[in-house]
Amino acid sequence: MLNKEIHRRRTFGIISHPDAGKTTLTEKLLLFGGAIQEAGAVKSNKIKKGATSDFMEIERQRGISVATSVLAFEYQDIKINILDTPGHKDFAEDTFRTLTAVDSVIVVIDVAKGVEEQTEKLVEVCRMRNIPIIVFVNKLDREGKDTFELLDEIEQKLHLKVTPLSCPIGIGYDFKGIYNIWEKNVNLFSGDSRKNIEETIEIENLNDGTLDELITSKAANTLREELELMEGIYPEFNKDEYLNGHLQPVFFGSALNSFGVRELLDCFIEIAPTPRPKESDTRLVSPDEKEFSGFVFKIHANMDPKHRDRLAFVKIVSGTFERNKPYLHVRNNKKMKFSSPNAFFAEKKQIVDISYPGDIVGLHDTGNFKIGDTLTEGENMNYRGIPSFSPEHFKFINNADPMKSKQLEKGIDQLMDEGVAQLFILELNGRKVIGTVGALQFEVIQYRLEHEYGATCRYENLNVHKACWVETDNEKSAEYLDFKRVKSRFLAKDKRGQLVFFADSSFTLQMTQSKYPNVKFHYVSEYK
Repeated sequence: MLNKEIHRRRTFGIISHPDAGKTTLTEKLLLFGGAIQEAGAVKSNKIKKGATSDFMEIERQRGISVATSVLAFEYQDIKINILDTPGHKDFAEDTFRTLTAVDSVIVVIDVAKGVEEQTEKLVEVCRMRNIPIIVFVNKLDREGKDTFELLDEIEQKLHLKVTPLSCPIGIGYDFKGIYNIWEKNVNLFSGDSRKNIEETIEIENLNDGTLDELITSKAANTLREELELMEGIYPEFNKDEYLNGHLQPVFFGSALNSFGVRELLDCFIEIAPTPRPKESDTRLVSPDEKEFSGFVFKIHANMDPKHRDRLAFVKIVSGTFERNKPYLHVRNNKKMKFSSPNAFFAEKKQIVDISYPGDIVGLHDTGNFKIGDTLTEGENMNYRGIPSFSPEHFKFINNADPMKSKQLEKGIDQLMDEGVAQLFILELNGRKVIGTVGALQFEVIQYRLEHEYGATCRYENLNVHKACWVETDNEKSAEYLDFKRVKSRFLAKDKRGQLVFFADSSFTLQMTQSKYPNVKFHYVSEYK
């Protein structure tokens, strides 16, 4: 039973630069999966129905995703878990953490803009982890780059080895449809976004005159030439190479018009990996082991503002997670039971009795969990590799309403547990400093403190170039004690009590490193 359920699961993330159409693609995958009846407009404020995966108030106002959302649905007896990640670089940390919980990814690229900076960074993380990647080139109904130019750019900028599994017939105004190399058929484009599924015509032989009748002789000849060229240039699709992260299939389509999405989904459920083994600090854990284990990769406070609830998102790595069964919270070394574990559909949640490897469950949390925590059936081990990045923007946070200091305290505490930003407390005077990866996060924090906790805050600029976690082999050494004395004004503790050094410039950092060679400075701290 366990093996059957594992093979039924596909857990993947969708990543891209903002505005490439990631959330729209997520909506359309849900539409094809029968999970929703109509797709929400991500951008339009006129339409009251927002995109299913953008459920936070601030996301609806801005038209961007600021937090990863989890969506699950069934398609052709396959259970699919999608993690729709923020594209905006200011929220990249949430995306990086989410990538520790997926088994494969779909990268969305805008046909007109091509490969953009944020996509390069995210794909680099996937490559480092050998995560299987499928590329979806979106917005083909708009004018954009030539197919081969785009494939070339994907290979060079993202350092991928691609193989097209579909080929567009024309582009922009001349866009007539797609030839599906994977299924050997033609899908004609009518441009009617109300039609959920376009008509598909089987074409075994491309030299058949039917093709000329369908799309005109000129377009048919161009398609034949391009397919011949593709066969000559690109390697044949090999599933093992794709699963090992060495070959990346490419699909073309228009998510807004539901076009090319079914082809992507059909191929995805056939080739995408089932839940994969994961490395812990003691051993490699396989999904088909009987004993349950999983880890927290995200914490979200106030998913339902009426109930002030906090949910810890747990990715199940092995065994089955059962409701009301006691599990060991490894860091706290205590057993915990969960009476209402949730499965997700954006903000809609359902209580589940049993979950399997690959699934994401939401556990109600009263403050027990931190990002990176491991739950097991009793084994003492921790899953590793959930990074906490050195922030790039720093501000003092001050209470704007003395009557609401408790609310502010609680709000900051919970938002920092979520990993929205990092909190540092200066050793010298106990002042609180917020560090974020992107400037927009300060706005999100201020907005959420006010709307979810009823607390108001003010920021004050702080000139910090880099925050580095400090490590030493000997805390009593004269060198370390001298470092702490001389740099006392620039030292702070993070939320876990680790020492952090604030360098005001790269020059200061270099000088400090050369003066104290036995003190180590790290830009990334792992969630412990």
